[in-house]
Amino acid sequence: MNEKIIIREERISAKEYIEFLKRSDLGKQYPKERFTERINKLVNNVSISLIARNENETIVGVLFGFTDYAYWLYITDLGVDRDYEGQGIGSELMKKAHNLAGGEKDIAVYLIANDKAVKFYEKLGMKKADDVMEYNHVEWTKFTVE
Repeated sequence: MNEKIIIREERISAKEYIEFLKRSDLGKQYPKERFTERINKLVNNVSISLIARNENETIVGVLFGFTDYAYWLYITDLGVDRDYEGQGIGSELMKKAHNLAGGEKDIAVYLIANDKAVKFYEKLGMKKADDVMEYNHVEWTKFTVE
């Protein structure tokens, strides 16, 4: 990973995150319904908030996750600015989050991967799970953050 990229635990505002979403493929994963309100809840309530910034302090990578610090870590968001993809930022964010949650000897990691990201997660050693259940009655109008 580029040594000018710094990853740290940090809370960011909904406004900062929405600006980042415009520069990453994560901007396609959210429903339109109450978008800003829900993003505000997300950034304020996640257990793990890791932010990668470049030398100008611009956000170039984000990882949000929920954990019990004993058994599991659920990654809700992992994204990298399109101009910074392929530099190891996503891998480093995953590694740091896993360690923060308790490490690979204790913590199982789960997430929902979009089709474009499956190969990335497979390179990290992840595999498709067959033991995940879903209960979803959420209103979901797709849109892209622009």
